[in-house]
Amino acid sequence: MRKKAFFKALSKIRFNLVLLALFIALSVVSLHLLQGKLLENAQEIGGGMATAYAVEEERNITAYETLINLETQYMEQLLAGQPDAAAIQDWLDTFAGHAAASVDTGAIHPYAVIDGALYTPDPARYAGADPTGADWYQTALAAGGDIVFSDAYMDDRLGRLVVTIARQCGGDNVLAFDIFPEDFQVRANTQELPAGSSYYLCDAGGQVLYMDTSFTADREALETYTRGLVEKIQSGTFTDADAYVTDLEGKRRGVYYDVASNGWISIVTIPHRVLLEDFWNLSLWYMGFFFIFLMATAALSVREYRLGRRMERTNHTVRVLGNSYYAIYRVNYQKGTYDMIKGSDYIRARLPEQGDYDDFIRTAGGVIEPAAYEEFLTSFSIANIRELAAKRVRDYGGDFLRLFDGAYRWVNVRLLIDESLSPGEAVLCFRQIDAEKQRQLQQMRLLENALDTARKNEASQSSFFSSMSHDMRTPLNAIIGLTGLAGRHLEEPDRLADDLKKIEAAGKQLLGLINDILEMSRLQQGHLSLDNQKINLPACIEECTGVFQHQAQQEGKDYRVEIDVKDKTVYGDAFRLSQILNNLLSNAFKFTQPGDRVSVAVRQVENQAHAKYQITVTDTGAGMSEDFLDKIFIPYERETRFGAKNVSGTGLGMPIVKSIVSQMGGQITVESRLGQGSTFTLLLPLEAAGEETDADAPKGQKADYSLADKKILLAEDNEVNMDIAAEILELQGAKVTKAWNGREALEAFKASEPGYFDAVLMDMQMPEMNGCEAARAIRALPRPDAAKVPILAVTANAFAEDIAATAEAGMDAHISKPIDFTVLCRTLAGLTTEKE
Repeated sequence: MRKKAFFKALSKIRFNLVLLALFIALSVVSLHLLQGKLLENAQEIGGGMATAYAVEEERNITAYETLINLETQYMEQLLAGQPDAAAIQDWLDTFAGHAAASVDTGAIHPYAVIDGALYTPDPARYAGADPTGADWYQTALAAGGDIVFSDAYMDDRLGRLVVTIARQCGGDNVLAFDIFPEDFQVRANTQELPAGSSYYLCDAGGQVLYMDTSFTADREALETYTRGLVEKIQSGTFTDADAYVTDLEGKRRGVYYDVASNGWISIVTIPHRVLLEDFWNLSLWYMGFFFIFLMATAALSVREYRLGRRMERTNHTVRVLGNSYYAIYRVNYQKGTYDMIKGSDYIRARLPEQGDYDDFIRTAGGVIEPAAYEEFLTSFSIANIRELAAKRVRDYGGDFLRLFDGAYRWVNVRLLIDESLSPGEAVLCFRQIDAEKQRQLQQMRLLENALDTARKNEASQSSFFSSMSHDMRTPLNAIIGLTGLAGRHLEEPDRLADDLKKIEAAGKQLLGLINDILEMSRLQQGHLSLDNQKINLPACIEECTGVFQHQAQQEGKDYRVEIDVKDKTVYGDAFRLSQILNNLLSNAFKFTQPGDRVSVAVRQVENQAHAKYQITVTDTGAGMSEDFLDKIFIPYERETRFGAKNVSGTGLGMPIVKSIVSQMGGQITVESRLGQGSTFTLLLPLEAAGEETDADAPKGQKADYSLADKKILLAEDNEVNMDIAAEILELQGAKVTKAWNGREALEAFKASEPGYFDAVLMDMQMPEMNGCEAARAIRALPRPDAAKVPILAVTANAFAEDIAATAEAGMDAHISKPIDFTVLCRTLAGLTTEKE
């Protein structure tokens, strides 16, 4: 709101702002032109200074040229008489004396190269020198008698900067003399340079021959700076009057120069603050006048704005409603008229800006959906508006579909009755809300779908838990009842053995139910993990399918297993693969009758590094209905088909299989017909690992297992589990030391002699110190047997991540509860045998 008011105020003083902008633009242009003119004048003055210095250098250059021309004439006359070396040396000594008298002492050093020999008044200075290889010598010969000036160069013999002036004197003879920039003096009136200005004399290569500057930087930095100036001069950078260079102190300077006939450059640099001193003074005066003008303009603008606030009738309604409405109308419900403040394209094409409200409402209704037309006319009629006003309803409206370019979109209409309006007036406004309305409708649909899904899940779970409670009570009641019967049959060994066998079967059935529920819970929480290891696929398949061979014989079923693979050794999770096959085969045997056939076929369908293996489990049993095939992999769904009602199970086997197969990157399909059986087809991608060597192949267990005289440390916090495990171990001949938690197990091991215990049997969930903590502590003990003693984990968690946790803690093997004592004793026997 404040921003809008600000822009409105600006619109009221826009004329003053335009004048101010014109004044500023005119002032800026004037100052720019003034600055340019000052820089042009400065260029003329600076160029004149550079030319004055260049003229002096031209005089010096002319003097040098005159000397070498004179020397050349005399030398040519001398050489015409074919003098000997002594005569040439005498003449050169005499000439050097005269030359020294004509210029400052020591300013030039003449010498000559005659017939390849060097003649000089100062032989010690040029001892060992070979001038015929010098650039200036070759340049002089190439010049054909013209005078040449070399660029300044460092004479390694003298350790000084030198400029050589040379001229050919017939044949390969060359006369020359050296001048030293350090001896240069400029007699120009240097006090005429503006304050802070600098003068540089450079050769064509940018080497400084002479400088007069106030900079305190070292010579290397100054030479780098002047070479940059020369490069920019040669590239034409300083042609324009406003061109400048940033000096060593980071300040702008104008650069002015003149080039001598021999290529030497006289450079004058003048600080911009000196060049534009008058400009800055004028700018300060301008800023003062501008500030006064600005204050006067602001005062006039404020006065105009305050006067303009009294005239706010125009666009008052638009300010109330805002720009979010595509149509706004002012309705006089006492007179029955309308005033179009902001009309839609449809209304503007058919009605004037003011008119009868009944005509307006009928015309507006022409694009409203038919289902809402009558309600719209009634709700926004003059009679209803008067009734709403009488009831002091300030905001009234709703949503409807309106036709836009041939398509219906959602529109919200509002009738606003406010005291800020004139008596008997209201505002009727329309706003498109199609996107917002569609989101609301979508959310409603999502909520309805979610509610429907929740109801279906609730029904499925209710059905599941109802069936599950029955399925769990059945084996549990059997265990309780058979336990009572076994107590009465203590004197009848055969009946007692039969009762115990039935108790064992019921216990395994109950364990299977619980395992399925736990596994499904973990899958739904995303806790499934794979432990891919190198496995022999045919051996793994045979081991899993072989378990059902005895069951098939007992039940009189035709059971076949066929394996046809090229790459037998692959990387995979043997536990999960066995879990898949166990679920599929359990179902196959569960829903078949004596004489039916159950078959397993495994074949490799792609012979590549990442091959695919097809596993097919087929039965000729009861089959499934088409309706249930669509729900077979949905949790909590069970088939109620012929022959299946009395079959125990959770109905979670297939969802578990589906989740594991998906995690392995595979696919599973099912074909089934009632009364004809079912076929489950798995396609699993498994990476070939190469054939196992004898060293890699798993070692077979010995035929005879004996724990006789083996000393076992047993850690278990449950008294019943402790008694059962201890008794079974002692029946195998082992000597058991009991520990009731991880801390006691650690202390018992520490108190024993090194090598006393043959193995440690460790429960995982114990007070004070759990199994993993106790195992780590034992492995960390500073005694030789701590790192080698076999430690076996016993836990109710038989999942891959739990196995990984025990392995990380240093345990050698893992077995799940309830304990299969055949597997337990066999594992302990194998571990203790390896220890020996």
